[in-house]
Order: sequence, then C-alpha cells, then structure tokens
Amino acid sequence: MPDHVHMMLSIPPKYAVSQVVGYIKGKSAIHLARVYAERRRNYVGQHFWARGHFVSTVGRDEEVIRNYIRHQEEEEARLEQLGLWM
Repeated sequence: MPDHVHMMLSIPPKYAVSQVVGYIKGKSAIHLARVYAERRRNYVGQHFWARGHFVSTVGRDEEVIRNYIRHQEEEEARLEQLGLWM
C-alpha cells in the first residue's frame, strides 16, 4: 500500500513484539535511506516510519489474514468506490 505496510510475522516468545518491530523499522529505514535518499537529500533528524504499530494474534484464522493481506489493495479500492455512492 502507498501509505502503510501489512506483515504477517511469527515472533518467538523470547522476543518482545516492540523489539522486533523496532528492529524491522530501523533496519529498513537505514537501507532505504542508503539506497534511495542519498541521491535526493539528507534525512538526518527526520523519520521514515510513523511512530507506533498495530499487533494482533492470528490463531486459527491465519489463512483469512493471509488472504486479507494479499488482496488488501483491491479491497481498499472496492471500498473507496462504494464510498463514492454514499
């Protein structure tokens, strides 16, 4: 999606969810800055990711969640079209 990311992760109980999310955000922001941002401008002191995150457990509905993530773009476009008629 242009403005957010959906991920399905399996995190072992020995790791805190906030630590894993922080690690992913940190490493990906550094990588993107090195690959893309250096050519345009310096991002020192700015933030690539928004603060916070949403986490939920999956349990027995794992396949439903996987399908939701796979088809999120089409679903959002469909809901947006429905909103045009209201």
